[in-house]
Amino acid sequence: MDADATRGRIVEAAAELLAEGGREAVSTRAVSAAAGVQAPTIYRLFGDKQGLLEAVAVHGIAEYLHSKTVRERDPDPVVDLRRGWDLHVGFGLEHPALYALVFGEARPGVESAAERQAAAVLAGMIRRVAAAGRLRVGEERAAHLVHSTGRGVTLTLIGMAPEQRDLDLSEFARESVISAITTDGRGRTEAGAGSVATAVTLRALLPELTVLTDAERGLLREWLDRVAAEGRAAPRAS
Repeated sequence: MDADATRGRIVEAAAELLAEGGREAVSTRAVSAAAGVQAPTIYRLFGDKQGLLEAVAVHGIAEYLHSKTVRERDPDPVVDLRRGWDLHVGFGLEHPALYALVFGEARPGVESAAERQAAAVLAGMIRRVAAAGRLRVGEERAAHLVHSTGRGVTLTLIGMAPEQRDLDLSEFARESVISAITTDGRGRTEAGAGSVATAVTLRALLPELTVLTDAERGLLREWLDRVAAEGRAAPRAS
């Protein structure tokens, strides 16, 4: 039998078991029976149970990210960021076991393939905000804040009984984060924030500055990163 087809059937079977009973339900014996294969086949294709779980995570997150990337972009990248946040939380509540598999177990210095894929999509959304002149902090810091807050909110909501979930918590957190990392789009920034926002915007547009050499762009990138870093040293006053 074709190895790709067998692999796909095993991943689908494991994903169904995960959705029905959580990680504990994804045993080699259960997956073998559900997929109609022998246990050695799973070990040959995935190495071990962790390898199988990672394949399930990549498969599941790919479908979720597809829904984020194929939808029509809003002309306002901040509106797009809001929609992306809501999709993220909605995905977690609809697929709690898969979400916990991908985002629920942080390991220092270790990032799964599924996490990298999700981070790349978020980075692209943040880059659009920066290129539009709407980002008041560096792109990396903005992405980390959006991801960490959205992840925490989603896991918190997943841990609540459905009838006790306060869905307004997600909206409150979303708007707090967006307020912290973006400008109002009308050219107004707090004292001292203008240089940071300008540096972040120019940093996002660097690939388009083809009039500069690679070395010149590299030097300019270093300078802009230094200016953008001021946003960390001098956070916005409340």
